[in-house]
Amino acid sequence: MAKLLQLLAFLFLLVTGTAHAAPTCTLTGDARVAVGDRSVLVHVPQGPTTPAALVILLHGSGGTGAAMLRDSRLAQASDQHGFLVAAPDAGIPHDKGFVWNIPGVPTVAGTIPGPDAPDDVAFIGALIDQLAKAGCVDPARVYATGLSGGGRMTSWLGCVAADRFAAIAPVVGLRAGNPLGSDLSRPDPATCRPSRAVPVIAFAGDADTTNPIQGGGAKYWSYTMHAAEQRWAALNRCTAAPVTRWVAPNVYEERYTACQGGADVVGRVTVGGGHSWVVDNDALWAFLSQHRR
Repeated sequence: MAKLLQLLAFLFLLVTGTAHAAPTCTLTGDARVAVGDRSVLVHVPQGPTTPAALVILLHGSGGTGAAMLRDSRLAQASDQHGFLVAAPDAGIPHDKGFVWNIPGVPTVAGTIPGPDAPDDVAFIGALIDQLAKAGCVDPARVYATGLSGGGRMTSWLGCVAADRFAAIAPVVGLRAGNPLGSDLSRPDPATCRPSRAVPVIAFAGDADTTNPIQGGGAKYWSYTMHAAEQRWAALNRCTAAPVTRWVAPNVYEERYTACQGGADVVGRVTVGGGHSWVVDNDALWAFLSQHRR
């Protein structure tokens, strides 16, 4: 009876002209979208079914969204698979580009962002809301990925904005919180407390000397990729022992399964890979697209 009444009410709205159709996305090609005082580059594939899935692509420290979109070749994957890509610039100017504000963590300039630094988490949330309101994006299928400093920012979004992302994919930048006080070899559990289990796929190269998978290096890096994987597996309450396998002649992965809500944790390492976009974009999308929020 309740469903019948709801249907009759909707039909009444249609007849009286008071029902409002959902907005139709008008973005095409490579569009610029104003979000507050920033302009965000958004790539829209031809003829997408909107609202569509959205991948937010975060550049590395000192980079820009436009350069990251070019270098990652995610626009080509977007055209093939039908998802949108948003490639914003971070809020803190650095060198010829920008760096992301991860509170309490030094940037590559060696300084910790102050209280007046732009809030990049809030900015990215506003970007998602704007694209969803415009009818372009399905808020249940929003994902984040990023390179290096953008990978660390992607990890931070998983920690503090888990309610906004169906899955995350840090590239040469998987973290699970800040280093644990004076013990730089471990993540501090108090600095990463996601509100829900977040599926994670991370990519790295074993020859990366900037963010080495063995840990060490700058204070913003410190602990190993394996420690980050273990911490995310603990956060996602994964109960099965990790399984390591070769997925390509020079790529192996470590996968944690039997996780809460199907939120697997996967680390893919390219043998001989350096500090670059060491990503199979089809594999990236295959993992992300399995998940909805």
